[in-house]
Amino acid sequence: MENSTNPGLIRMLLRGAFRRCPHCGGKGAFFDGWYKRGERCHTCGLLWERKLEGFELGSMTVNVILTFGTMLITMGIGVIFSYPDVAVVPILGVIVGVAVVMPVVIFPMTYSIWLAVDLFMRKPEPEELADAAAAVASGVAARKK
Repeated sequence: MENSTNPGLIRMLLRGAFRRCPHCGGKGAFFDGWYKRGERCHTCGLLWERKLEGFELGSMTVNVILTFGTMLITMGIGVIFSYPDVAVVPILGVIVGVAVVMPVVIFPMTYSIWLAVDLFMRKPEPEELADAAAAVASGVAARKK
């Protein structure tokens, strides 16, 4: 792993939004499928969980914030476009659709986005980077076929 410095928060968040490793930018990051996570980044070997209890709660929080934010924006757009006779039933139908579909679609991105936030708040330690480099060297981080 040649780059041991973290990029900026915005770059890491954008990488996470596109299912890339926030640390190295590797494609597919930790995912072997849309929902199946690997243990490490397939490119740099960084552990996605970073040995912290409750790490998945951060990802769930990101998912809830993005889903509720999208629901709020959808509701606002619906009210604006149907004002003064607000079309409550169609707006609610669309909002329920967003509430059901959004968490499922953004599931993988929320893990990489949360990892970006975590990497920004807690920079990787030298031991963590050495472990990741050893995993890459031994082929442990390689994508399973």
